[in-house]
Amino acid sequence: MRRWSSSFKAISCHGDLPPPPFSKDQLPLKTFPSLTPKKGEVVVSVKVAAVNFPDVLIAQGKYQMKPEKEFSPGFEFSGTVKTTGEEVKHLQAGDRVIGFVPWGAFAEEVSVSRHNLIKMPEGMDFKDGASLLMAYGTSYYALHHHGAIKASDTVLILGASGGVGLAALELAKAQGAKVIATASEDSKLELCKARGADVLINYKKDDLKKAMKEVAPEGADIVYDPVGGDLTETALRNVKWNGRYLVIGFASGEIPKIPLNIPLLKGCSIHGVFWGSFAMREPQRLQQQIKSIMELYLAGKVKPHVSAEYPLEDAYLALNSLAGRKVLNLLSSNFRILCDRRICRRQERCF
Repeated sequence: MRRWSSSFKAISCHGDLPPPPFSKDQLPLKTFPSLTPKKGEVVVSVKVAAVNFPDVLIAQGKYQMKPEKEFSPGFEFSGTVKTTGEEVKHLQAGDRVIGFVPWGAFAEEVSVSRHNLIKMPEGMDFKDGASLLMAYGTSYYALHHHGAIKASDTVLILGASGGVGLAALELAKAQGAKVIATASEDSKLELCKARGADVLINYKKDDLKKAMKEVAPEGADIVYDPVGGDLTETALRNVKWNGRYLVIGFASGEIPKIPLNIPLLKGCSIHGVFWGSFAMREPQRLQQQIKSIMELYLAGKVKPHVSAEYPLEDAYLALNSLAGRKVLNLLSSNFRILCDRRICRRQERCF
């Protein structure tokens, strides 16, 4: 029987870091007193935390949500329930769960609202569990809620080899849509091909406008854009009449200025997709969405791609790899996993 410690370790951040690369001194591993759940909360012993691009932004104070004091980055995780607060009925100590928080997952413990946790189904491991919510949640919300995706649609995905890009690719193919995947390197496009992309475009080698005219003369029904920058206007000009342009983020670092005559002439709509806000504002619809994603996972239609693992103390290296897209060159994905490789008192791995 496991004896819980009275303290836990977590990455410490103050949200005012300069642009990466980060150092270990800027994101140190510190020890804190163990957490006690408040009413409606659950304390989870974190096994795996996923690393996402917003983690890089929040460490610099550039994300939409800004913690006011010392915090740990990390939005999504998997682990086991340690303790539960009042009014928590559906979970108990020892349950395997996946969950999300505004921040705080780069830690051995995290306290989270009961509404932001779901039991892991049988057959799912901690790595996959930690990797599903943000990338697949964002992409499912974008494609189904805003994009109203249909099997007859053509979907253009910018940055398709990235975390949310790969998730969007798999979800679009699961719906039966045609997927045009774009990326900056042929090696990245090979991963997209392996995940089912119908058309591949290297926008560093090929002119995106010309390539789209060849493969989709009428344009795309849906454009999925987590990149921003110079590609946005070209992609928007290649949307069909009544098409949907989904704004996911700005991984390029540049927020583009869009000529509003383009959506006017094309009769298309531009949708901002902020899954984190949706998750907080509409918890019932979120649960329905998560259920759908789990069904797709168990059916073998979606599978997170884990490119690298880091021990908790090396969180800064994981963020640097993501910010510089270095891991992508080695393992063909920017969807990284941060592992908490604690040693139990029995001198055995906790997982």
